[in-house]
Amino acid sequence: MAAMTEKRDNILDSALTLFAERGFDATTIPMIAKDANVGAGTIYRYFENKEVLVNTLFQYYVQVFTELLKKDFPEHHSIREQFHHLFQRMIRFTDEQEHALYFIKTHNAAYFLDDASREAFTDLWTILRDFLDEGKAENEIRDLPTLALIAIIFGGFLELHQLIRAGELERTEALMQGVENTCWDAVRHHP
Repeated sequence: MAAMTEKRDNILDSALTLFAERGFDATTIPMIAKDANVGAGTIYRYFENKEVLVNTLFQYYVQVFTELLKKDFPEHHSIREQFHHLFQRMIRFTDEQEHALYFIKTHNAAYFLDDASREAFTDLWTILRDFLDEGKAENEIRDLPTLALIAIIFGGFLELHQLIRAGELERTEALMQGVENTCWDAVRHHP
C-alpha cells in the first residue's frame, strides 16, 4: 500500500513541476511518467486522463493555499497587519510548494478546468477580493479595480520568486521584507 501511495505522490510531484514549467499542453503523460520513474500505464491507474490529473493537482493546491491564507487570519487587526499575514503566507506557500503558486497563477483560467476547480479558485480569489475591498472601504487601499491590485501583488511576488529560483537574486529576510513593503506601498491608499 505504501508503494502505491508513493507512486501516486511521485506522479503528482512530477506533474506539478512539469505543468508549472512547461504548461498543460506541452506536458505529456509519457513525460510525467519518465520524470516520476513509473510507466505511463501506472498514471492511468490513478488518473483517467491528463485533464483529471491536472484538475486533481489544481484543486489540491488551491485548497492548501486557501487554508493557509485563512489560518489564523488577523480579522480584527489593521489592514496593514492583514496584508502582512497574506504576504507571509504567500512566502510560506512557495517555500513549502515551490511550483504550486506559479502553477495556480498560470492555469487558473485554463480551458481544461472543471467546475470543482473553478469553484475552488473562486473561493481562493474571494479571500483576496474581500480583503482588498474591505481595505478600499476603509480608505486604506487604493481605489483601483480589485483585479488590478491582485495583479500588482501577485505579479511582483511571482516575478521575485522566479528570479530567486533562477539564482539571479539571493533570498534574504531583508529582501523579502523590502518586497513586502514595496507591494504594500503599491496598493495602499496615499492621502
